[in-house]
Amino acid sequence: MAGSRGKLFLLAALGVLSILSLPAATHGWASGGATWYGGPAGDGSEGGACGYKSDVGQDPFSSMIAAGGESLFKKGKGCGACYRVKCKENPACSGNHVTIVITDSCPDATCQKEKAHFDMSGTAFGAMAKPGMAEKLRNAGILKVDFDRVPCKYHGKKISFKMDSGANPFYLAMLVEYEAGDGDLASVEVMEAGGTKGHAKWEPMRQSWGALWCLDSKTGKPLQAPFSFRLTSGNGKVLVANNVVPAGWNAGKAYQSKVNYPA
Repeated sequence: MAGSRGKLFLLAALGVLSILSLPAATHGWASGGATWYGGPAGDGSEGGACGYKSDVGQDPFSSMIAAGGESLFKKGKGCGACYRVKCKENPACSGNHVTIVITDSCPDATCQKEKAHFDMSGTAFGAMAKPGMAEKLRNAGILKVDFDRVPCKYHGKKISFKMDSGANPFYLAMLVEYEAGDGDLASVEVMEAGGTKGHAKWEPMRQSWGALWCLDSKTGKPLQAPFSFRLTSGNGKVLVANNVVPAGWNAGKAYQSKVNYPA
């Protein structure tokens, strides 16, 4: 009996260790790798596989971003997640962490060698260095780093819904960004006009790519604004943004909600 209990305890302990090793876990520091791309003091690559485009260089991202390997990017479901990253082994490392947001994908073989790999902007990578040693650290190539999943904090900024340039009355498509807390989204649902009176219901949107979500009209008629959205974060937290996109909305325009997740 004691031997059986010992085996059960060992299996449980191994199970806990496997959970702690997951990149999305929030249970403490884990090990990974890091490189950098783009300009030495730049924002990585505008555009990116999450679709944030030039926003990556603006507040609140402020170039502190990274392209994630497969385990971090998660086919776009990892877009918007925040991590603390620090290096210690290189003499140029300060040992202090920087906080970055996943805004892109790194499909290269280098980014798949570790369980988790961050291809950071030159700005974010250099920020891990001791004062005056950013260039030396960037010349180091691949670094071993410690990382930790953390809540995203956007200091009062509300969630934005940026209509895609190809959106039209029959095809709703938009980029969702600046989610605080978990930062990532597992699902997005939309409610057309009339929902508050019981004449409409929540319709699941599909992830087109990255942080872009879309819905086609199923009736052959134009989709009716204003649109409300129900967001579910990667950890299952639900948030409703009512009447965000008004009637007469324009493709390419960003509409700010009045809500965000608590950080």
